[in-house]
Amino acid sequence: MAMLLFDRLFKTLFWVALILVYTAAILPPAEAPRITSWDKAEHMIAFFTLAALGGLAWRRVPLWRIAVILAGIGAAIEFTQAIPGLNRDPSSADFVADCVAIVVGLALAALLRARLLRA
Repeated sequence: MAMLLFDRLFKTLFWVALILVYTAAILPPAEAPRITSWDKAEHMIAFFTLAALGGLAWRRVPLWRIAVILAGIGAAIEFTQAIPGLNRDPSSADFVADCVAIVVGLALAALLRARLLRA
């Protein structure tokens, strides 16, 4: 029963975080919420959070699949930022930061998954 509650909580948090991340990524830079002044850190915080939540929310899904999906989301954000009217600049370095954060976030999720299985 508790695990079902955790699953629902993590899934809800994941979807809320994804909506916030995507929205912040397509807003004009002056209007986008900022956590830090370093753009790469913001990407890493966002995708670390998505990866950790995704890895915990979908415990039966292999982590490599979650990584591929999140990398696709990161790529989609960069492609969206290439739309001229958004006044955003796509960056392969941002995508690399996303992918590094995905690996670290899923590593944390893997550790927590193992603890949850033992409990």
